[in-house]
Amino acid sequence: MKPYEPTVYIVDDDDAVRAALGALLGSVCLRYESYASAEAFLAVANRQMRGCLLLDVRMPGMSGLELQRKLQDQGVGLQVIIITGHGDVPMAVRALKSGASDFIEKPFNEQELLDRIQTCLQDDHHLSHTRQALDEAAARFATLTPREQAVMELIAAGNHTKKIAVQLDIQDRTVDVHRFNIMHKVGVRTLAELLRLWSVAHKPM
Repeated sequence: MKPYEPTVYIVDDDDAVRAALGALLGSVCLRYESYASAEAFLAVANRQMRGCLLLDVRMPGMSGLELQRKLQDQGVGLQVIIITGHGDVPMAVRALKSGASDFIEKPFNEQELLDRIQTCLQDDHHLSHTRQALDEAAARFATLTPREQAVMELIAAGNHTKKIAVQLDIQDRTVDVHRFNIMHKVGVRTLAELLRLWSVAHKPM
């Protein structure tokens, strides 16, 4: 498993703010990258990014809210802290309703901001492990043949061997063979383990 390596991404059109935030993050040994516009960050954003996004809500061109929506559409799951100026709180509230983790007003208290960043990084770490478990479980079930997949779905729905055989118009013994093959492919030894792994693979995020 790769070590968790979070980055704090700063997106703000104000050079002084980016410099101040970079110095603050560097002082506590947090990795960071800074971008002067939403467009610049969107050009490099990808689903593998882990960490936290410090996002100015009001910028020339694409706004922070627009960037947030585009990142969601692309499946980029970074934790987002909205940075607002005076009078932008209603926009920050809309951002929270759209999935942002937190917001903080300028001028902000440095320790308060660091605390909020650490909270977001902890949440992202947890989500990162959860996503990895989901991906690994889903990858195991992806190795099943279409017939095995059909049997697995009926097993997960609580059907016993005879009922599965009737629904798929196959022999009871054939169902048992498919179940054995399924368990071997996904690496479990008991029906309880099989159902638990299936629930992980199909857990909504």
